[in-house]
Amino acid sequence: MNNSKSMKIKKSTEKGFDLESCFLKGESDHQDGYIKDADYYFDSYSHFSIHEEMLKDKIRTKAYQNAILKNKQLFQNKIVLDVGAGTGILSIFAAQAGAKHVYAVENANIAIHAKKIISDNGLSEQITIVKGKIEEIELPVEKVDIIISEWMGYFLLYESMLDCVLYARDKYLAPDGHMFPDKAIMYLATIEDDEYRKSKIDFWDNVYGVNMSCIKQWALREPLVDCCNPEQINSNSCPIFEIDLKTVKVDELDFSHQYLLKVQKDDYVHALVGWFDVSFSSCHVPVRLTTSPYAESTHWKQTVFYIEEPMAVKNNDIISGSIAVKKNAQNPRHLDIKISYHLENVYGKNEQVVLYRLS
Repeated sequence: MNNSKSMKIKKSTEKGFDLESCFLKGESDHQDGYIKDADYYFDSYSHFSIHEEMLKDKIRTKAYQNAILKNKQLFQNKIVLDVGAGTGILSIFAAQAGAKHVYAVENANIAIHAKKIISDNGLSEQITIVKGKIEEIELPVEKVDIIISEWMGYFLLYESMLDCVLYARDKYLAPDGHMFPDKAIMYLATIEDDEYRKSKIDFWDNVYGVNMSCIKQWALREPLVDCCNPEQINSNSCPIFEIDLKTVKVDELDFSHQYLLKVQKDDYVHALVGWFDVSFSSCHVPVRLTTSPYAESTHWKQTVFYIEEPMAVKNNDIISGSIAVKKNAQNPRHLDIKISYHLENVYGKNEQVVLYRLS
């Protein structure tokens, strides 16, 4: 048997690559089909993996497909605008529903592949890919009948894509036009999450024998995006923000709202959990898309806000407070979120205020 330590790599008689010249200038730039975008936000949407994740989210994609194809009468011979078209899947649904023409606006370089997808599916005469930001391009039509867009981010408003959709609405939507979706609503509830809190927050108390507890206050401020076990939710849910996409203004997307939650069992509260619904309601066959922990999970999951000190609660206790959500001043695609907590029960009085950053 050969001793592996004494084995040597045999030299090939063939000449190997010359590293100085084997990669032609620009040859590897598009080898995987990915073309880098200078803007980090749009660059992230130039990667195929993010589109794969969204397309494989059947709850998301089927909701749009059903809303469009089950309301074909709204799309027949109509002009449609798709804002943030990505791979063009929603534009294709609109074309299948009988749209006269669809303008699919996409600034990320996935637009280059979307154009090929449209062509490969024989829809180039019905769908036009427009590469650019909606605020900077000009459509060849004055008005459109329908605007479709999948603009939602984590905790609904993360990434601020809704701003672009509202710009498109104000500039292009006909007075009797439709928004798909047209309504959105955000919710909060309380959750018992001791195990995960210990692994995420209390972990810093002792890291291989090293005290890193100074990091806890910062780790606490990073909301967790994850799927929550509905059995761990221990209160009712409370709506905190509603959006009518036909009327809302951009400056109204920063908001503050009071909440009141009723605890439903003796337990501990470690965090608040947030989720959202959007609905296609201004049509003959309404469709609702929910990211609730009580429903089948989506790629948006839920957003968890850990509190500084867990609260012992009894059935029927009331936890109240305020939540403020605002675009971050340095990066408006990120969210600053401030939540106050108030509880007064047999265990005493508990009041906390925590500032979070969803980034």
